[in-house]
Amino acid sequence: MGILSRITRFYAVSAPVPRAEGEMTPADERRYRRLAMESFVAATLGYSLYYVCRTSLNVMKKPIIDSGVLDAADLGVIGSALLFAYAIGKFVNGFVCDYCNIKRFMATGLIVSLVANLAMGLCGMASAAIPTAVIFVVFAVLWGVNGWAQSMGAPPAIISLSRWFPLSRRGTFYGFFSASHNIGEFLSFIFVGLIVSVAGWQWGFVGSAVAGAVGVLLVIVLLHDTPTSKGLPPIERIAGERASDAGERVSDIQRRVIRMPAVWILAAASAFMYMSRYAINGWGVLYLQEAKGMSDEAAVSIVSINALFGVFGTVLSGWFSDTLFAGDRRRPALLFGVLNSVALALFLWGGDAVWVNVVAMTLFGVAIGVLICFLGGLMAVDIVPRKATGAALGIVGVASYVAAGVQDVVSGWLINDNISYTLSGARQYDFTAVGIFWFVASVVSFLLPLANWHRKVKED
Repeated sequence: MGILSRITRFYAVSAPVPRAEGEMTPADERRYRRLAMESFVAATLGYSLYYVCRTSLNVMKKPIIDSGVLDAADLGVIGSALLFAYAIGKFVNGFVCDYCNIKRFMATGLIVSLVANLAMGLCGMASAAIPTAVIFVVFAVLWGVNGWAQSMGAPPAIISLSRWFPLSRRGTFYGFFSASHNIGEFLSFIFVGLIVSVAGWQWGFVGSAVAGAVGVLLVIVLLHDTPTSKGLPPIERIAGERASDAGERVSDIQRRVIRMPAVWILAAASAFMYMSRYAINGWGVLYLQEAKGMSDEAAVSIVSINALFGVFGTVLSGWFSDTLFAGDRRRPALLFGVLNSVALALFLWGGDAVWVNVVAMTLFGVAIGVLICFLGGLMAVDIVPRKATGAALGIVGVASYVAAGVQDVVSGWLINDNISYTLSGARQYDFTAVGIFWFVASVVSFLLPLANWHRKVKED
């Protein structure tokens, strides 16, 4: 057997364990609930630690710039390397993951991600002996590798929800899962930020690698591939659902999804939302430091608020759309899309007072939390068959992260291009142009879904 065949077999969906026909016994019910909740916990916490490995660089931008190793334009390109690799990987791995053992797939990606972070930390420790141009290339390559590895996190995590939970509860659990983004960002700002403040930016990468190792253990121990691999019936039988795609090949279903305009409209809306989201996550700390004169600690603390309050938005989004809107995400998506733009405007142009920026980041976090859940995946997953969950996520993901990568390059260029210097040589930043760019993206993101307003949620 060749190496490729062995790899394919290793990552293939687990074979069903034979079971006697008939109704679920009380013991089966208890076992199903336990395994489903373990998979949910592993997917949520595992992906939050993926996020620590992804967002670590955002905490270190000013210390790296101040060290003279790289400048804002360099960091914009390096950040975009992750996002572009992530975008392509999200598309490819979304389609591939529909065929895969999600436990092995998700653990592999996080192992590669933590190794990339560790390598960047070690490279940073030796930066005094390495030419700046070499450091730039090494960081860009490693951060690009990290981007591809990161794209192996969300598809298996969300597919696990599709494989283990019924349609009637999918929005609720998807909302809880989506909090993993915010938990990861909050941990990155607080945990990695603390390490950077105490030991230097090089050790921040090492800290994120340690967080990734914890995530790998969670995934290996608690994530389960499919109910049938554990001797249980498929989720459709457990939940009493009608499987309209039963017997249809996964590849055929995926081709149908690619031809659905509604999925691409949602992908475009998510793309513009991710521009505003990554603008704050990637450049918000620098903005507060340079435009509003805040200390490093104050800037990190204020921006981290958006990640913390985003948990509330994501946790509640699926539940209230399932409960109050009967699974209809359109109206709450529009409401929180508008709130996202209002909060961003308050952050950019609402003044220097700390309380204003705290309020802005609170509202921004709640709004982005809801939109990550809805525009970032759930609304697309709602309108496609269960077997093509990964394909829908791949389409939304490639659009979202190409846009986020474009944002990082454009933002870095606009920031660098509008720096002036005083007679004493001190840098002065003008964020006017980049602020308008971020705000317009947020407005477009809530206008685009109106094109899907009359589309109904698919029942599969």
